[in-house]
Amino acid sequence: MIINTGSRTDIPAFFSDWFYNRIRERYALVRNPYNPVSVTKYRLDPSVVDVISFCTKNPIPMLNRIHELDAFRTFFMVTITPYGTEIEPHVPEKKKVMKAFAALSRYAGRRSVIWRYDPVFIFGKYTVDFHKRTFAEMAGKLKPYTDQCVVSFLDLYEKTKRNFPEASAVPMSVQNELIDSFNMTAERLGMQIHLCLEDRSLVRSHVDAEGCFSKKVIENAIGKRLLVPAHSPARQGCSCLLGADIGEYNTCGHGCLYCYANYDQSAVLHNMSQHDPSSPLLIGHLTEQDIVHTAKQASWIDRQMSIFDLL
Repeated sequence: MIINTGSRTDIPAFFSDWFYNRIRERYALVRNPYNPVSVTKYRLDPSVVDVISFCTKNPIPMLNRIHELDAFRTFFMVTITPYGTEIEPHVPEKKKVMKAFAALSRYAGRRSVIWRYDPVFIFGKYTVDFHKRTFAEMAGKLKPYTDQCVVSFLDLYEKTKRNFPEASAVPMSVQNELIDSFNMTAERLGMQIHLCLEDRSLVRSHVDAEGCFSKKVIENAIGKRLLVPAHSPARQGCSCLLGADIGEYNTCGHGCLYCYANYDQSAVLHNMSQHDPSSPLLIGHLTEQDIVHTAKQASWIDRQMSIFDLL
C-alpha cells in the first residue's frame, strides 16, 4: 500500500522532524478530518508500505536525514512555480528548491521525482507569454533530474476564492495555447507532461490526462507491478492513488493565495502552535474521547514472476 503525506499539508517543509520520528517508531496516528475523534493508526513498515509519497514546495528540511528512508521506496512531487512572494509568501527561493530537487533525484532516481508546475493562472505580470517562457526555462534546468512534469490550471475552490479573490479561471482558448507551448518544450527535451484532472482535449503528443500519481506512474517509478485493490477515487475522474494520507488540513505555513488545503491563516497559526514533534499525531495529542482503530495494510506489489520479467 501507499502512504501519502502531501494532499493536506507540506510535511517535508514544516514537519520533517515529526515525520522522521514517526519513521523511527514505525507508526503514525491520523485524525479523520470530518470526524476528529476517529483516529487511524498506520504502520510505517516497509513490509506493508510499498511507497511513501511526498508533495512539497520545500524538501530542503528533509535532506540531512534522507537516508533514514533507505528501507522504503520513496516518490517525490516537488512544486516549483514562477510566482513571487506576493503569491507564495513563505516558499523558499526557487534556485534553492531546484538544488534540493536535484539532490532528491540523485537519492531516489529520476523516475521517482516529478516536477509540478501547478497551478497555472493568468494574473498581473503572470501573462501567457510569461508562462511560455518561464516553463521552458525551468524545464531546461530540471531536465537532468526528471523526465516528468505535472501541469494543472487554477481550480476556484471556495477557499481559493476567499483567499485569492482576484483570481479567475483560465479560459479554454488560453489553456490550449499554453499546453501547445508546453508540449513543444516537452517534445524538445524528451519530457512527459501529466495533466492533473484537466480536460482531455488538452492531450498532446507529450501531454497525457491519465493522472499524475496513477498506478502506471508509480509502477514506472518503482519498477514493480502493483495489484491495487478496488477503491473510490479521490475526486471524480481522478486516477491517482491518494488515500492513506498522514497529514492534516490547515497546517501548511507557505501561505500561498491559491491554496485549497488551508481555511485561513489564523487556523494555520493556531494548529501549528499545537504541533509536538514527539506526538504520534501531527497536531496535538490523543484525548480520552478519541477512538483509535488500526488501518488494514498489506503490500500491493505483485510477487508473481511473468515471462516479461525474464526478457
